[in-house]
Amino acid sequence: MTFLSVSFFRLTLFIFFLFLGFAHAQKKSNVLFISVDDLNDWIGCLNGHPQALTPNMDRLAKRGVLFANAHCAAPACNPSRAAVFSGQMPERTGVWSNRSESLLKLQPDAKLLTTIFSQSGYHTLGTGKLLHKGGSAIFNEYYSVSQRWSPFPKKAVLYTKKELPSKSTDNPRHVLKDSLGRKVVLPLNRMPSDRKPKERDGESFDWGGFDVPDSDFGDTQITDWAIKKLGGNFNKPFFMGIGYYRPHIPLFAPEKYFERFKDNPGRLPSVQEDDLKDLGVIGRKWAREAVTAGSHETVLKYKQWQAAVEAYLACTTYVDYEIGRLLDALDKSGYAGNTHIILWSDHGWHLGEKEHWGKWTGWERSTRVPMIILPAKNTLKEFRSGGRCEQPVGLIDIFPTLMELCGLKLPKDLDGQSLVPLLIDPEKDTGRVLKTTFDTGNISLRTERWRYLRYADGEQELYDLKADPNEWLNLINDPNHAKVKERFNLMK
Repeated sequence: MTFLSVSFFRLTLFIFFLFLGFAHAQKKSNVLFISVDDLNDWIGCLNGHPQALTPNMDRLAKRGVLFANAHCAAPACNPSRAAVFSGQMPERTGVWSNRSESLLKLQPDAKLLTTIFSQSGYHTLGTGKLLHKGGSAIFNEYYSVSQRWSPFPKKAVLYTKKELPSKSTDNPRHVLKDSLGRKVVLPLNRMPSDRKPKERDGESFDWGGFDVPDSDFGDTQITDWAIKKLGGNFNKPFFMGIGYYRPHIPLFAPEKYFERFKDNPGRLPSVQEDDLKDLGVIGRKWAREAVTAGSHETVLKYKQWQAAVEAYLACTTYVDYEIGRLLDALDKSGYAGNTHIILWSDHGWHLGEKEHWGKWTGWERSTRVPMIILPAKNTLKEFRSGGRCEQPVGLIDIFPTLMELCGLKLPKDLDGQSLVPLLIDPEKDTGRVLKTTFDTGNISLRTERWRYLRYADGEQELYDLKADPNEWLNLINDPNHAKVKERFNLMK
């Protein structure tokens, strides 16, 4: 081979590897998009409960950035998830509550999060609960399960006509069999139905463990599916959404997750007697109505508070275990180094605080959610693992954040803002005011320190979260905080 031939060969080889390196540098990152239903701050890294046992979410927080002051756009499944996938607040989508039509019906032409990823060359996959209604339609590939919140098929939990009259009594009784053929009588907690006493639906305000295989539960099934997908080959970048059902009610989980409470009973959340005395009529009504779960009065009457706390913690540990399986599968795959991971919950959940059970209030327990973001390796040069951000941020920010992380074109009509600057510097002071709506005309505003609520009839509340993290003292009529109140009053 002549000198010129050798030189030309080397030059060609250099150009080839240069191009290969450029192509690799330009390769689009994948997204692992993990949602958890009804999860409040009862996870280890948020210190929300002393018995929280969530090692896998905690290790993800150590690898990424934990947004410790994150809040939903609306504290119910339908409007919160609609805001995440549209990037728009309820006043723009029209999805105000769980009673609203689905986002897909109200905004059929909207460019949703997964739509943009799909149009940008991604293969979008989804499983579990992602959108509240019609979620399968927004993915290229979707896997559904019938055992969602219970180890029984959906139709199996329906009361028979003969059983239905018992549902509102002191002896509610629906008999069915588990997968091993054993008789089960629901509800396990033996409480009458507060919300739907005359409907055949199984009572969801229930809790307890089942000695059946994990595979009887939907969360295990969707994890199995996702793990199988991660073990395969993708010929294009992927956006994979996994929507976990736990700890949504009924608080059912495999029995083994309840065993630790035999020697260490569940501790009740911190509450204050007469906590509602400084609220107005409307505030007390929102607290006590059994809209999304059951009533505190019923829980106390049947002495079920501790059992419910244990069940919520057990369900949280169960879903954490499944998340751990998912993260392990990603780490073992060929996609670990080039995948953004985001974990979020659609809203919080009361377990007796302010005499409330469920979501659908404007208080911290209902609006605050876990949110963790781990950018793909080498995406942000300034990124450091283990950051904790105390600035108020919202689930509404997920859309623009993923657009920037993945280098996709940002739509002009989004209501949130990218959190990339806070991924780089979690301690950056934003001075932001974060808004949550709970039905038309009701707003809850959150800054780094303050919580302000205004109801549709004009009733107001004000809390200093720095001095009063449980929101026990309503300062709205305190003259020492008149300027704070005035500042919030000027905001819509």
